Amino acid sequence: MFEHSTTVRVRYAETDQMGYVYYGNYATYYEVGRVECLRSLGLSYKELEDQGVMMPVLECRSKYIAPGKYDEQLTVKTSIKEKPTVRIAFHYEIYNESDKLIHEGETTLVFVNMESGRPCRMPEAMDKLLSPFFD
Repeated sequence: MFEHSTTVRVRYAETDQMGYVYYGNYATYYEVGRVECLRSLGLSYKELEDQGVMMPVLECRSKYIAPGKYDEQLTVKTSIKEKPTVRIAFHYEIYNESDKLIHEGETTLVFVNMESGRPCRMPEAMDKLLSPFFD
């Protein structure tokens, strides 16, 4: 299993009239989590795209436990629990400044060859970086 944490500060534009994070913005926090998770391994989305592989979202699941609030510093803990093949599943836990779990989520992405538009196996460079966490 591979885990990584990053933080995001809730901006005013991300909240509703109550000052709570608007529900649709959690997907953006997932993206921040997974991009930084891969970057911490030494790999960026841009590099994958430069290698001809894109990763569209296939599924997205969210569980709202408590609201995130305006100006809070949230911690997004992102984990990859199973070794990816043609798909990769990211799991998210979002904590508020009091370290209280306020949100859980999961996204499944598929590796797609940009030239053919067809699913493909995880790129070799990514496999080499992730393998030590699953052996």
